[in-house]
Amino acid sequence: MQELDTRADRLRHRRRSLPELTEIAGLETERRRTDDEARDARIAVDDLTAEQARADGDVEQVRARQRRDQERLDSGAVGNPKDLERISAELVSLARRISTLEDQELEVMERLEEAQGRLDGAQERLAAIDHRLADLVAARDAAAAEIDADLVALEAERGPVAEQIPEDLAALYERLRASKDGVGAAALRARACQGCRLTIDAAELGVIRSAPADAVLRCEECSRILVRTAESGL
Repeated sequence: MQELDTRADRLRHRRRSLPELTEIAGLETERRRTDDEARDARIAVDDLTAEQARADGDVEQVRARQRRDQERLDSGAVGNPKDLERISAELVSLARRISTLEDQELEVMERLEEAQGRLDGAQERLAAIDHRLADLVAARDAAAAEIDADLVALEAERGPVAEQIPEDLAALYERLRASKDGVGAAALRARACQGCRLTIDAAELGVIRSAPADAVLRCEECSRILVRTAESGL
């Protein structure tokens, strides 16, 4: 039964240590960080899009006024020299204002393009991460399913073996397994306990040699149940 339990423990350890798990954990951390970057970039894009719309509106408003003044001049409707001088000066001022607003508009457009680039890059990385995660999860699930099937088979094999062991001995075995790194019973091989790997002295070997076949033997060093085999060296 110990051999079956050891095989099951190894399978469970393998399941907990699947190589995909480490990469999945790393990618999930990277995905959260990239998602935060995408969220920040999206907010920046939205804010700058609104700012660009306002800048476009400001430029268009000044240009509309410029067109009205120019149309008044071109139509000849303004005959008063002072009015002509005032409108001409205003047109110069409006031209300067348009130039300033266009510079501001260009600066917002550049910032928007940069933010959009960050957003596009983050979204591309997210897509790549999601694709890799999907592959890893599929591989992890396939490996885990295979291990689980092996565990079910081992459990089915263990059942009949466990039924042959007296309850008190089975309870002792389980207690030792819990406190001895999963090894409650160890073979005596070449006069050494395979649990603690220590050689048993001659006097103790004599006791073991003379013990009845159904006696429950314990290692003096590690307290594990000792199982005699043809290779015990007795």
